[in-house]
Amino acid sequence: FFKQKTAYEIASCLVGSEMCIRDRSRGPGSYTGLRIGVSAAKGLCFANDIPLISVSSLEILANSTSFKGIVIPTIDARREEVYSCVFFENHIIVEEKPEIITQASFKDQLKNNEILIIGSGQFKCEKILKKNKNLTFNNEIINPSSRHMPILSYRKFINKEFEDLAYFEPRYLKEFRSR
Repeated sequence: FFKQKTAYEIASCLVGSEMCIRDRSRGPGSYTGLRIGVSAAKGLCFANDIPLISVSSLEILANSTSFKGIVIPTIDARREEVYSCVFFENHIIVEEKPEIITQASFKDQLKNNEILIIGSGQFKCEKILKKNKNLTFNNEIINPSSRHMPILSYRKFINKEFEDLAYFEPRYLKEFRSR
């Protein structure tokens, strides 16, 4: 029942959308959510003999704004930690990583740049880094949206940046720990 319902819900979501079954966020994100989503996408791609394209959740966030300057998309990773990376003009300049937010976070980028911090981790950043005049926060951009994924997926499609169906795994950034 679960697999039938999941497949039906996936098909329902794709009808009328700009996405197709090969588009999939690779994380970071919820361990269980990523495992289920990637498994479904891999199965659909294999069954339909189409390539799998993955896009970073943080890259999707970064592409959801037209801010001119440095954009730091963040995803809450519990405690005082966020997943983050740094983009300038839609190009990644600091790779994805988990980071404990301190007064020294993003110090190099803050020297002479206007910075926008977005995503669900921005509230932690704002609480700790709020004294810097170069920082802007946008609490309307919290979660990655599939609306910003097609252009990124299309770019990867044109460049033939496909994932290996047999070996592709989500990007967790942190090891899974059971409670």
